[in-house]
Amino acid sequence: MDKLTVCLLNDSFPPTIDGVANATLNYARSIQKNHGRAIVATPWYPHVRDDYPFKVVRYASAAMTKKLGYRGGIPFDLRMQTYLARQNIDIIHTHCPFISTLVARILRYNTGAPVVFTYHTKFDVDIEKRVALNPVRSASLKLLLNNINACDEVWVVSKGAGENLRSLGYEGKYIVMENGVDFTRGRTDDAVLEQMRQEYGIRPEQTVFLFVGRMMWYKGVRISIDGLAKAKKQGAQFKMFFVGDGADRAEVESYCQKVGIGEDCIFTGAIQDREKLRSYFSLAELFLFPSTYDTNGIVVREAAACSCPAVLVRGSCAAEGITDGRNGLLIEENGDSMSEVIMKACADRAKLKEIGKNACEEIYLSWDDAVAKACERYQYVIKRHTRERRSSTLEQEMREIKTFFEQRRNEYVRRYYRFGRQLIEGKLPPLPGKKPVIVKQEEKNLPKSGKESKK
Repeated sequence: MDKLTVCLLNDSFPPTIDGVANATLNYARSIQKNHGRAIVATPWYPHVRDDYPFKVVRYASAAMTKKLGYRGGIPFDLRMQTYLARQNIDIIHTHCPFISTLVARILRYNTGAPVVFTYHTKFDVDIEKRVALNPVRSASLKLLLNNINACDEVWVVSKGAGENLRSLGYEGKYIVMENGVDFTRGRTDDAVLEQMRQEYGIRPEQTVFLFVGRMMWYKGVRISIDGLAKAKKQGAQFKMFFVGDGADRAEVESYCQKVGIGEDCIFTGAIQDREKLRSYFSLAELFLFPSTYDTNGIVVREAAACSCPAVLVRGSCAAEGITDGRNGLLIEENGDSMSEVIMKACADRAKLKEIGKNACEEIYLSWDDAVAKACERYQYVIKRHTRERRSSTLEQEMREIKTFFEQRRNEYVRRYYRFGRQLIEGKLPPLPGKKPVIVKQEEKNLPKSGKESKK
């Protein structure tokens, strides 16, 4: 197979920790090691040193971390686009349908390389939770679909992810391309695990449970907490580890205290050291992951690599490939169902070991194997892609991008003036501690260019 130069794009990348950032990192590592050359383009973060065996290109970004949890990239960074255009890129693979895919479309314009997009996560949920105004939500979904439709091929990480993409209005073709894990099969040394038990004061009679991921309510952590609280009242003895960070962490910790399991829970924060994280998966006897948000659940395979079985919601994307009682445990989406599984787990820990062994053998998939399959598909996409198609669509594509941003700009400026007019007329109360905005210009005379006229 021919060696390739692959440009990978995502709106997040280490030190930001999430499943898609992890996927992008492992694609780059495996491509660089086995299939050619990888280049990652991602937004700039302060105080970050990229020490990788592949090239990382950081482009201009704006601080949006309070609202979104990430920095927002600026796709029209000329320095970045000029550099990438000179790298003889064979194919562009974008992992986020927003800014990264805008960058990919501009880069395709400059290089002629085809664009592959992977749909990793339920972006409609992200938009609903992070964007307050309905018109902005609609605009965001429109941008998402426009970007996805513009790609030369679309991949999804599971069948459930494909169904979610369809629900957003996508009507094109897609193929399933699963993610892998960077852990090798096997558990951390027993000596290390024994040291951890002593460090955390884990008694022999306590069953160890684990959650790894962003500390957000939509990850299903409330179901786990409710299940643990009910199980404790029925006599279950356990230690529960929460590994990760996120906007809801303080609320999650407070809720654990409220329901009476605060002393049984340990919050480690985010762990970037992969070997250290592997030791937590190895220490755990059962991984609690009742998330219906995740489309693939890389963490489920990471747990399986360490022979740790997972509890998953029946019918969820993360539960694809799981047989209840054989290579995992399935529950209904509520705390009572979780509590039943926890009680059974505490009563029969030997059964957990058996299920964990089956999970390791049956659902584990390494990143090298996953990326090898992806690279075979890259070759097909490159051969199918023609310059005739490109030449007929490039100018139209750039016009669409330009028009989209102009429409959004004009729309928001008009909404700003309309809001000011409503304040003046008393239709809306002034903001607390703020004086009403004085708007002298009639709405009908608003500047069509989106810029305020100067007197």
